Amino acid sequence: KMASSDVPSHAAIVGAVERLQPEAINILSELVKRGSTLGNEAQSGVQEYVARTFKDLGLDVERFPIKLEDIQKHQGFSPVDWSYEGKENVVGTHNPSSSPSKGRSLTLNGHVDVVPTGPESLWTTPPFQPDVRDGRLYGRGAGDMKAGVAAFCVAFKALKSLGWQPASQVYLQSVLEEECTGNGALACVTRGYKADAVIIPEPFPWIVNAQLGVMWCQVKVQGRPAHVLDTSAGVNAIEAAYYLFNALKELEEQWNAAERPAVYKSFKHPINFNLGKMHGGEWASSVPCQTAFDFRVGFFPGVTVAEVQRQVEACLKDAAAKRGITYTVEYSGFQAEGCEMDPKGDMMQLLGKLHKEHTGEEPKYEPVTCTTDARFFELYQHTPATCYGPEAKNIHGIDESVSLKSLQDVTCVLALFIAEWCGLEKISQ
Repeated sequence: KMASSDVPSHAAIVGAVERLQPEAINILSELVKRGSTLGNEAQSGVQEYVARTFKDLGLDVERFPIKLEDIQKHQGFSPVDWSYEGKENVVGTHNPSSSPSKGRSLTLNGHVDVVPTGPESLWTTPPFQPDVRDGRLYGRGAGDMKAGVAAFCVAFKALKSLGWQPASQVYLQSVLEEECTGNGALACVTRGYKADAVIIPEPFPWIVNAQLGVMWCQVKVQGRPAHVLDTSAGVNAIEAAYYLFNALKELEEQWNAAERPAVYKSFKHPINFNLGKMHGGEWASSVPCQTAFDFRVGFFPGVTVAEVQRQVEACLKDAAAKRGITYTVEYSGFQAEGCEMDPKGDMMQLLGKLHKEHTGEEPKYEPVTCTTDARFFELYQHTPATCYGPEAKNIHGIDESVSLKSLQDVTCVLALFIAEWCGLEKISQ
């Protein structure tokens, strides 16, 4: 694929990445400092920083607002009950100078939204003050997945530092809402961005070959208020909520026991329902008359969101009828189908080959029990997509961190991948 005989050797590319490691740590730190939780994405300034970084790489930068009207008719859309005011994606495009381009095009996609921190008092150092210790960088979003964004920026820069650039189109995408809807990545798809392959450096130090579907659901339970003198006169909405969720946990066990895709055979308990939020009641001596709870449902690839909704609603209806419980069901957030990726495809095989060449370790092709933005490219663009990224600990937990050695290794593999997949051309002076 290489454009000429004097293209940089693999060792030269690795050397360029190693020299840029301080820059990778700096980009990661700057991203972590910008606490881009849901609703704070605009004021955090994270996408502004990404846009500047892309511009410094010499990319054509497009910042565009995520608009509901562009995405809400799409099969992959997840409904929301919040505003999209100020939410934007950033895409940096590299166009080769040789036309037609020699290699295959590539999208490197990453999300810059992060999950909430939990109680800051539990963190060793504040979650949005990046801290380097014991070869790791700590902070919310460090692993999931701001290190991945830093990795693809530096991989691109390493090639340029050697006087070479990709010989085909490369798109760097920085998106929002991967953690709750995926609507950011969906907006890139509906805007018409498309490449021959997609790699998302999520914090999985293996090559992802399947992911579960995920659905978010909210149930509002109506109780009947009463004084604690005679609790039998009331229906305790909080107790009713627990009763309904316990019925859902039985459905979870049924799904785990049922026939499942081969790729998930080795997992003990791949399907998880999580009771994630609850609020209800207003007085210790009154029977609570309203409770809302939000939960997350995992489900296997090949099952539709509509079928999951049908089974969840049937389960709730059956349980509620036994106790005369009144409730409503709403869907906001993830309505995400699962998907499988073909590990024998060209992109997956080349990534594995380069991983082995650089690290000396056999590549692992394994599924995850969550969702990622890879589904949009696989399911709706029929583009091979995977996740492969640095090793991280405590993502979504306390003291989240990423290994800086792993960040460097992933950056090397991505740089080598760009060189082979896209081909290289000399940067014309």
